[in-house]
Amino acid sequence: MNDLDTEVLPLPPRYRFRDLLLGDQPFPNDDRVQVEFYVNENTFKERLKLFFIKNQRSSLRIRLFNFSLKLLTCLLYIVRVLLDNPDQGIGWAPILWVERKMALWVIQVIVATISFLETMLLIYLSYKGNIWEQIFHVSFVLEMINTLPFIITVFWPPLRNLFIPVFLNCWLAKHALENMINDFHRAILRTQSAMFNQVLILFCTLLCLVFTGTCGIQHLERAGGNLNLLTSFYFCIVTFSTVGFGDVTPKIWPSQLLVVILICVTLVVLPLQFEELVYLWMERQKSGGNYSRHRARTEKHVVLCVSSLKIDLLMDFLNEFYAHPRLQDYYVVILCPSEMDVQVRRVLQIPLWSQRVIYLQGSALKDQDLMRAKMDNGEACFILSSRNEVDRTAADHQTILRAWAVKDFAPNCPLYVQILKPENKFHVKFADHVVCEEECKYAMLALNCICPATSTLITLLVHTSRGQEGQESPEQWQRMYGRCSGNEVYHIRMGDSKFFREYEGKSFTYAAFHAHKKYGVCLIGLKREENKSILLNPGPRHILAASDTCFYINITKEENSAFIFKQEEKQKRRGLAGQALYEGPSRLPVHSIIASMGTVAMDLQNTDCRQSQGGGGGGGGGGSKLTLPTENGSGSRRPSIAPVLELADSSALLPCDLLSDQSEDEVTPSDDEGLSVVEYVKGYPPNSPYIGSSPTLCHLLPVKAPFCCLRLDKGCKHNSYEDAKAYGFKNKLIIVSAETAGNGLYNFIVPLRAYYRSRRELNPIVLLLDNNLDSLLQCGIIYADNLVVVDKESTMSAEEDYMADAKTIVNVQTMFRLFPSLSITTELTHPSNMRFMQFRAKDSYSLALSKLEKQERENGSNLAFMFRLPFAAGRVFSISMLDTLLYQSFVKDYMITITRLLLGLDTTPGSGYLCAMKVTEDDLWIRTYGRLFQKLCSSSAEIPIGIYRTECHVFSSESQISVNMEDCEDTREAKGPWGTRAASGSGSTHGRHGGSADPVEHPLLRRKSLQWARKLSRKSNKQAGKAPVATDWVTQQRLSMYRRSERQELSELVKNRMKHLGLPTTGYDEMNDHHQNTLSYVLINPPPDTRLEPNDIVYLIRSDPLAHVASSSQSRKSSCSNKLSSCNPETRDETQL
Repeated sequence: MNDLDTEVLPLPPRYRFRDLLLGDQPFPNDDRVQVEFYVNENTFKERLKLFFIKNQRSSLRIRLFNFSLKLLTCLLYIVRVLLDNPDQGIGWAPILWVERKMALWVIQVIVATISFLETMLLIYLSYKGNIWEQIFHVSFVLEMINTLPFIITVFWPPLRNLFIPVFLNCWLAKHALENMINDFHRAILRTQSAMFNQVLILFCTLLCLVFTGTCGIQHLERAGGNLNLLTSFYFCIVTFSTVGFGDVTPKIWPSQLLVVILICVTLVVLPLQFEELVYLWMERQKSGGNYSRHRARTEKHVVLCVSSLKIDLLMDFLNEFYAHPRLQDYYVVILCPSEMDVQVRRVLQIPLWSQRVIYLQGSALKDQDLMRAKMDNGEACFILSSRNEVDRTAADHQTILRAWAVKDFAPNCPLYVQILKPENKFHVKFADHVVCEEECKYAMLALNCICPATSTLITLLVHTSRGQEGQESPEQWQRMYGRCSGNEVYHIRMGDSKFFREYEGKSFTYAAFHAHKKYGVCLIGLKREENKSILLNPGPRHILAASDTCFYINITKEENSAFIFKQEEKQKRRGLAGQALYEGPSRLPVHSIIASMGTVAMDLQNTDCRQSQGGGGGGGGGGSKLTLPTENGSGSRRPSIAPVLELADSSALLPCDLLSDQSEDEVTPSDDEGLSVVEYVKGYPPNSPYIGSSPTLCHLLPVKAPFCCLRLDKGCKHNSYEDAKAYGFKNKLIIVSAETAGNGLYNFIVPLRAYYRSRRELNPIVLLLDNNLDSLLQCGIIYADNLVVVDKESTMSAEEDYMADAKTIVNVQTMFRLFPSLSITTELTHPSNMRFMQFRAKDSYSLALSKLEKQERENGSNLAFMFRLPFAAGRVFSISMLDTLLYQSFVKDYMITITRLLLGLDTTPGSGYLCAMKVTEDDLWIRTYGRLFQKLCSSSAEIPIGIYRTECHVFSSESQISVNMEDCEDTREAKGPWGTRAASGSGSTHGRHGGSADPVEHPLLRRKSLQWARKLSRKSNKQAGKAPVATDWVTQQRLSMYRRSERQELSELVKNRMKHLGLPTTGYDEMNDHHQNTLSYVLINPPPDTRLEPNDIVYLIRSDPLAHVASSSQSRKSSCSNKLSSCNPETRDETQL
C-alpha cells in the first residue's frame, strides 16, 4: 500500500510540459486518419454557389444589384425615348429603327454585358441536369432578348440603332424584387410575410402591365399618331380602369393588337392575383395577424389566453375590465387556438370593441404566437381554463402548460391564472394571482348553509356596478336591492383619506362605526405598512396609524366622492368617551348620490355628540349583545346604546380565548335521550387532501373514526344505525349531493368545522353520492335544513354548451317539488340558466322579472340576472360570476385575498371571519341599522356589512294556496327538527332562512298575508256580478284545487316510499309549500336609517377570538371563566339579538 502511495506514474507524452510547449508529436505506430468534412464545398463551383445562391445575405446583395441593373435599363429606355425624334409618316421603318446616342449606346452595352454574364453564371451554378428547362424559362428568354442584341451591335455597327424592347426588363425587375424580398425575410427570420408579399406582387404586376403598355403603344404609334409617353400612360390608365373616354386611340393595327393582348392578359392575371390576396386576407382575419410592435411600445395591452372563446366569457371580461376608468386606453389581445366564433366575430366588429380588442388565432405554447401577441411587452396575461371540458383535470393541465410557456417567454409579465381543481394549484404558485374555481365554489356553498346567500353577497361585491339597477322599478325591494348592489370594496391609505384620517390613533372599531355614521362607508379591514397580510376586523385593540391601508365598502371610492356638509357649524371635540352616541335615526348619509360620471356626492350628517344618558346600558355584559337595557327599557323614551370607545376596554371585550375555555360547549344530555354527546378537540386536520391547502384550525374528533362508521345507511360492528333518524342528531343535517367525493369537498367541510364556530352550531354533514328518492329519504332529508347539489360533472359533454346544467336543473326542480320547504342550494355553469331554478311556468311575477332582466341587459348592466328570485335569495349562483374576481385583481390586487378571508379559505392570525346573526321580535327596539352598528361595535366589536331580508310576497298563480296555508298556520305549533316540540331559543341561529322561513316564526309576515287575503276577498265580492271576473276567479280556484291535489299525490308518493323503507313519516307532514310566498334579497352596506325588520339576518365580520391569546394572562383567564359561568349559554354559543 505504501509503495502504491509513493510511486508516481509518469505522465503520458501528450501531457508533458515539453510537449505542451512544442505541440503534439506523432507517435510511432499511430494509425489515426485525419478526416476532412464538407470537402464538396471547397471546390470553386461550390464556393460560387454558396456566395451567389445559398448564403442568404450574399445572395440578397446579388439580387439587389441585379434589381438595380434592371431598373437602370428601364430608366435608360425612357431617356432614349425622350431624346428620340421620329420621322413622321406611316411605315415599318420607325418601328424597327430608332435614334440612339453614342453615349447612351455605350452605357446600354455595358449594362447588357454585365446582365448577360450574371445570367449565364447563374445558369451554370443552378444547372440540375436539364438544360432545356432552363433555356426555355421565361426569365432566360427575356434576358436574351434584352442583352444579346446589344452585344451583337458591338461586332456589327450597323445594328446600333436597331429597336430593342428594353422596357420588358421591368418584368425581370419584378422577378428580382420578389426573390430579394424572400431572401430578406429569410435573413431576418420573419415568417408572417405572405400578406406583404402578395400585396407587393399585385402592385408590381399592375405597374409592369401599365409600363409595358405605355412603352409598347408609344413605340408602335411612331408609325401612326406619334404619341408621347405621357399620352400613352394616360391611355393605358383609362383603358385598364374600363373608363374608356375615347379621346386617345391607337391608329395602326400593331398598336391595336397590343392593346387587345394587354387587356386579355390583365383579365387573366389580375383576378388570379386578387383571388390570392383575398384568400390570404381571409386567412389573416381568421388567425388575427399580429399586434404591432410599435403599438406595443407606445400603448398598453393585456393578453387573454383561452382554450375556446365563448361570447359570455368574452363579454364578462370586456365589461368588467373596461368598467374601470383607468383601463379605457388599454388594448385587449385575445390568443386562442380555435377559430373565431360567429357571435364573437359579430361582437368584435362593434365599434366599441373593434378599436380595442384584437383576436389572434394561435397557441400560447408557441413562441411565434406569443411574439405575435407581444407578450413580453404586455401589462398582464390572463389564462382561463375551459370549465366546459368533460375532463377538468385535463383542462387544468392545459392551463398549467400555458402558464409555464408564458412565464418562460415573458418572465416579467404578471400572470393571472384560473385553475379548476385545487390539487393542481401548486403547479402555478409562481403566478401573481390564482383563483381556484372548486375552492371558491365549495366554500360559498358551505357558507350558504350557515350564512344565507353568502354567494349572492360575494358575487355582488366582486362585480362592478354603480347601483343603478332596478331604480325605475315600481317595487321598493328592487330599488333598494339594486341600489345596495353598487357597493364594492375599495382601498385608500389612511393618512390620505378624508373618511378615516381623523381617526388616527383611535381603535379600529371606533373608526368603523363613526365612518359609517358620518359618511355611510363600511370599514372592514386594513393592512399594516410593515406587514403584507390583510386583516378583516382586527378588533378594538388595533390602533389605526397614518400608514395603514384601509379597506372599505362603499358605492364608489373616495377619490370619486364630493363632500357636501349639511351643517357648517362644528362642535369642538370633547375628550369624553361617551360623546359619540348615535342621535337616533338620521337621514340617509348617501341619499343624494349622484352616480353620473363616476362621482358620488355624500351629505355629511351632523356628528354632534351628546353624553350617554343610560351609562353602559346594552353593553357587552353577561347577557345577549342586543339585550334591551333594563334601566330605560320602558317608557316613552328610546333606549340608549353604549358608546363605542376610542380605545378598547380590555375587561369588557374578548373576555377569554377559545382554546383555554373547555366549558364553552359543555352540553348535558337530556334524560329522555341516552345518546352520548360527541366530543371535539380543536386542532389542524392531520391529513391534507392536496398540496397547497391552507391550514385551518378546526373542530376535530379526538380519535379518528373507523372507515366503516362513515356509511350512514349501513351498520357496522361499532354501531347498528342504518338511517339518519337512528343517529338522533341534535342539529339539522346538511346534505351534499355530488357525483364523486373529490378533493374540493375539503373546502366545503372546513368552513363548517372552523374553530370559531360554536359546537352547538355544528351541523352534521351527509355526503350523498346516489341521487334518488330512496337515498334522499335514508340520509334524512326530512330532517335536513340545507341540501347542496353539485352533481353536474357528467353533463359537461353536452353538444350544446348551455345544456351542461340540464341534469342539475331538473334534479333540483324534482327535489323542490317533493320537498318544498327544503333550502336547496346549487351552482350552475351558465348564469343565464338561473332563470330555470324553481321554475313556475304560469307565474306572472316571474315573467315580470324576466322583462326587468332584459331591460337591465339593454341598459348595459353587468348584473342583469340579479333580480332573479333564486339568485337574490342565495339559492343558486354561477361560479363563472367569480371570473370577475380575477379580472378585478388587475386593478385591485387585494380582492382575491379579501374574498378568500370572507369565505374562510385562508385564515390569517388576527383577521376576523364572516358570520350571521338573526333579528327577532324582541330586538326591534334597536329600530335602525345604524343603531345596530353602534350596538355591535360597542358590545362585541363586530362589524356588520349587510342584511339578508325576507319579505312576504304572493305569486299570482298560487295566491289562493298561500291564503289557505297561512290560515292553517294559526293553529300549528312549532316543531323541532326531529318531530318533537322545540324549546324556545334552541336550534340554529337562523333556522330555515329565506324562502323556507316558517310563518309561525314570522307573525309579521302572517299578518301581512292575512291582510292581503281580506283585501282579495273584498275585491272578489265587489266584482262578483261581473261574469268575466267571476270566470277568472273560478278558474283560479280550479287551478288551486288542481295544484293542491298534485301536491297531495306527491306527498303520498314520498310517504309510501318512506313506509317501504321502514322510516317514520311524521317529519314529512310539515314539508308543505306554504314557504313559497316569500322572497329574499341581500342589502350590502345599507344606509344607517334602514329600519330593521323581523327575521332580518345581519352579516357580521367578527374579530378573531385567538388574536390576543398570547398576550392574555392567567388571571384574566380565571376572571373570564367566572364571567362565563354566569352568562347565558346561548350567548356564548351563538350571536343573538
